[in-house]
Amino acid sequence: MTTPSVLPTLLLSLPLVLTACWAGGALCRRLGQPPVIGEIAAGILLGPTLLGRAWPSATATLFPPGLTPVLDSLGQLGLLSFMFLLGRELDPQEVRGDRRTALTVALTGLAVPLLCGVLLALALYGPYAPETAGRLPFALFLGITLSITAFPVLARILTDRDLTGTRLGTLALACAALDDVLAWSLLALVAALARSTSTVTVLWTLLLTVAFAALMLRVVRPLLAWILRRTRPAVTFVLLTGGLCLSALATDRIGVHAILGAFLFGVAAPHDLPSVRQVAEGMDQFAIPLLLPLFFASTGLRIDIGTLGPYPSAWLWCAAILLVASAAKWGGTALAARARGLDWRGALSLGALMNCRGLTELIVLTAGLDLHLIGAQLYTMLVLVALNATALTSPALTALTPPAGTKRERERERERERERATALAAGRLSRPGSEPLG
Repeated sequence: MTTPSVLPTLLLSLPLVLTACWAGGALCRRLGQPPVIGEIAAGILLGPTLLGRAWPSATATLFPPGLTPVLDSLGQLGLLSFMFLLGRELDPQEVRGDRRTALTVALTGLAVPLLCGVLLALALYGPYAPETAGRLPFALFLGITLSITAFPVLARILTDRDLTGTRLGTLALACAALDDVLAWSLLALVAALARSTSTVTVLWTLLLTVAFAALMLRVVRPLLAWILRRTRPAVTFVLLTGGLCLSALATDRIGVHAILGAFLFGVAAPHDLPSVRQVAEGMDQFAIPLLLPLFFASTGLRIDIGTLGPYPSAWLWCAAILLVASAAKWGGTALAARARGLDWRGALSLGALMNCRGLTELIVLTAGLDLHLIGAQLYTMLVLVALNATALTSPALTALTPPAGTKRERERERERERERATALAAGRLSRPGSEPLG
């Protein structure tokens, strides 16, 4: 018996998904919000939350059960491409001027919400954890979700506000980069705990993960740079896409999520070669706009806000998680920044930026759902928390940062920051002062 093709249904649903995500992103741009909020919201509304309730027959036609695995697979390819690009954006040179400040703020901004999330998990474990989830991996995972920062969304906000190159922008990018590297490392640990049944298996998985990361950074990175300098652009495309897929497959087989392999391959890819930049730009202009909305759609099909019900308990927990997550991330970051000599306005602005979550947290939450660490109801609650925390960033930054000056004034600020970074690197300045940021 021949299996019916899902291609006609895909060709029908794809324009709807792309249009809805574009419209949601455009609306959020006009409202001064990151486009990713509208794109994620569009995916949710295409699922059972709105379309499934208002027009069930349309949902059955557009998203039949046979199409769901196809959407999910295509969306995962978009997700892996996104993680590759995210890995390429991490530049260790960003921290050269404020190394100690960035490290202190990143560690505090990770540790405080992580601890708060673990404590919160003690109350959430009984009513919201799946039966197969162990208490320790569940608690650690919830701590990670509260401590994550959306590096690409933060970078987009800084670009939109013309803060890139200022001290606030440079420090925020450095802290977010360090924060996310630490968070992904913890996620690898949690994935090993979730997928393993013994301490030996967990240790073996962690050992393989560390060995794979060392292999990528110490062996693959210089080897890949040597090879790509001697190949044509067409061959570069084949090598990078093939390496991306194989790296993702390797971490999946090791026992951690495939996104970690894609991320590490992005870090290992050379940043200074024109052919690599050309491939990355092609992904950013084609693969991401086409495939990543399918990730939003497949995510939206898993989310049903109606499952939280009319009873206030779930909504109260949702509000409590948002309050704890924002207070811990924002407050921990701001206090650490103030302790390193930043003025209160700059410290609070940095905290607001680090509280931005967006797509990166959605990726982590989807990984937790795939690992059966959280159920559908808590997944829905945490997605709503991520959206609301991200939506707080722009208005908070507007209230905390002074109005942007002229283009010449912003260029002077960037020049002062470059001179300051050079002086710090040369040892002529001992630590950051308390001058205003941004």
